[in-house]
Amino acid sequence: MMIRLALEADSGEEDMAAPVTVAKFQVQSHTQPDEVRTPSKTRVEVVHLEGFTIGRFTFAPGWRWSECIKPVVKTDHCQVSHVGYAVSGRITVRLKDGTEKAIGAGDSYTIPPGHDAWVEGDQPFVGIEIMSADVYAKP
Repeated sequence: MMIRLALEADSGEEDMAAPVTVAKFQVQSHTQPDEVRTPSKTRVEVVHLEGFTIGRFTFAPGWRWSECIKPVVKTDHCQVSHVGYAVSGRITVRLKDGTEKAIGAGDSYTIPPGHDAWVEGDQPFVGIEIMSADVYAKP
């Protein structure tokens, strides 16, 4: 796995690759997570693997960040950065500046802090998060 870091320089953006390695061979199911968080219409299953935290996020139909998570974290918008993969369902994310995008099954995504989001339709949204699981939906 390679992590690409974008550095802003006077002449523009430049990419740098930094290798990531692991020393242990580990397998753990999200059906037996290390931690579970269950705010309204939300289930976050967290697994810790050698320096990494991976979360399976499940949002029920009718879920909306500003209604289900905002009361827990007490901020006006989600202040967490997200990197993930949508397994099933569909959500729409709206940034504070009004930019709006839908994320559906099969999509990989990055979302910066300062957003609201909601489930579209009558199917739960399931996403695997590789960046925010440690802190998402925690007071």
